[in-house]
Amino acid sequence: MSQQTHTADKPRFISTRGSAPDLSASAAILQGLAPDGGLYMPDRPLGDIAPAASYAQTALAVLQAAFGEDYEAEVLQSIADKAYNAQRFDEKQIVPLRRVGDRHVLELFHGPTASFKDLALSVLPPLMAIARQRLAPDREILVLTATSGDTGSATMAGFRDMPGIKVIVFYPEHGVSPVQQAQMQRMAGDNLRAVAIRGDFDQAQRGVKQIFARAQDIAPQCLLSSANSINIGRLIPQMAYYLHAAHQLGEGAKPLFSVPTGNFGDIFAGALAGQSGLSLSGLVCATNDNRVLKDVLDTGVYDRRRPLHKTLSPSMDILVSSNFERAVYAAAQGDAAHVSGLMTELEREGHMTLPPQVHSRLRASFAVASCTDEQALRTMRAVNERHGYLPDPHTACAWQALDDISGRGAPNRPAVVLATASPYKFPQAALSALGLQVPNDAREQLLSLSRHTGIPMPRALDGLFDQPVLHDEVIDPDDMVAYVQRRATAW
Repeated sequence: MSQQTHTADKPRFISTRGSAPDLSASAAILQGLAPDGGLYMPDRPLGDIAPAASYAQTALAVLQAAFGEDYEAEVLQSIADKAYNAQRFDEKQIVPLRRVGDRHVLELFHGPTASFKDLALSVLPPLMAIARQRLAPDREILVLTATSGDTGSATMAGFRDMPGIKVIVFYPEHGVSPVQQAQMQRMAGDNLRAVAIRGDFDQAQRGVKQIFARAQDIAPQCLLSSANSINIGRLIPQMAYYLHAAHQLGEGAKPLFSVPTGNFGDIFAGALAGQSGLSLSGLVCATNDNRVLKDVLDTGVYDRRRPLHKTLSPSMDILVSSNFERAVYAAAQGDAAHVSGLMTELEREGHMTLPPQVHSRLRASFAVASCTDEQALRTMRAVNERHGYLPDPHTACAWQALDDISGRGAPNRPAVVLATASPYKFPQAALSALGLQVPNDAREQLLSLSRHTGIPMPRALDGLFDQPVLHDEVIDPDDMVAYVQRRATAW
């Protein structure tokens, strides 16, 4: 891959492990994962970012702050305008802020696949396509993505029919909801493949990282990249909705955000927003029965040597939270060598112990609470009964987390729950929470939820099960390398 010449004033992107070359924004986006196994971070603060009245303009301000020295202003303007418009989203506000009782709910699920992943994956594909045109116009990009549910369909929708870019999504065969699986299996596009693995998300993610580490051997004719939040081009755009929420609340609001958290990208984007002028009361890391993040924030010990529990909130069924590395890097104040040692220990031994100062800084940045399936269902039912609002299981975990930390907020310190998916993505859980009969068929579950609640069905899911199944391959995790080798040479 050729690299552009940069002047000293241009921001660079550096690996959290310190052994990879610094890159321009476009090169970092194109590469995805750093060759030393680390994740790219800006080499300096992005500065204060002022939110605007429209979501598109707020997103543009974020893109300009992070990538503006490498992408022309008119290019970024065009990307933001095309990404965030009423034709692509069910809501004109893109991310409306709803008052629900004494809290606010930031709805991030009105996009093309009805989850928050659509917001960043509306801009990553054009950013990557432009990077390819500039840096490697004669190479084909193969985007590899591991998903615990929503990233898969959002990635496929974002890159669908994009010239010069092909996508393979790996997901756990029994680790996503039937609606999430149907979205991936039925997504049309000649450049798309969705593949189930006989395993869990962590195995899928580990397989993708191993393929990246051996990219030259496995797919030398392609440039490998990622659409997971390990890609800085996926992570940075997520800052926009935190800034936009604060703008909707008004000056001096200083919100407390509660965030359903699996791979730590969503909540870390909030931390980056806090470093870029957003005045926060705090960030609450809400987890489910897979309590690895709660345990590390409570004790300073990250230990993935435990069974993975399948829960009603599958997007958080994760034991190896990739973006936590970025949080450790920030808490270690940029000590990449130290971060590299910790991450190597975690990868090899299955556990790591954070230095006291790093742990202390993380605890100061993130509160944490966990939520069982029983609590999530109870919360879904209670919020619906009291306020006429039905959250999905992930959002319910974030609501419950606020209860656990007594974070109800105050008039000038509002509590904001991030609603990361529509309840229609998880109709079985929604119907169970409402005490309704749950049909065996996923299509009937959607229809039943619509009949009993009157909540409009997202356009993304209307007629979903009328579409044919296009992707039905199932492989073992150990076969991921061979699968990518085969697809890289003959699609």
